[in-house]
Amino acid sequence: MKALSLTQPWASLVACGAKRIETRSWSTAYRGPLAIHAAMGFPAWARWVAFECRSHLELAGHTIGEPRGERDRLIHDLPLGMVIATCRVVRCARTELIVSQISDQERAFGDYSSGRYAWMLADIVRLPEPIPVRGALGLWEWQELEGA
Repeated sequence: MKALSLTQPWASLVACGAKRIETRSWSTAYRGPLAIHAAMGFPAWARWVAFECRSHLELAGHTIGEPRGERDRLIHDLPLGMVIATCRVVRCARTELIVSQISDQERAFGDYSSGRYAWMLADIVRLPEPIPVRGALGLWEWQELEGA
């Protein structure tokens, strides 16, 4: 199965169904099953985003605490370095062609700058237990039994 690594909190936002479009700087002709992998890295700027969208993450059962100071240590239970969901890529379009047709929430969870691409995801299923897997850049092959 193809897989795509996403930085948190975007991986968990996809897994809980709050985010159904993944924006990328590159297009894909691929259509079909896709595993959503939560990348191991969780930079400080992304931790602030997680705090800002904590209501969606908490509704999905995650714990997001207060950041602590300039070099924040966000208290969280977001999975890192794990496959956390599966879905299907059903369409890929230039962001400028769809940005006026999407919700404010979806717009807030992606980068819809001109020249980027929107990967539309369907049939999102959150895994009951995250599976530890080493990720990779771009689309990569994941053996579903790997790490299980």
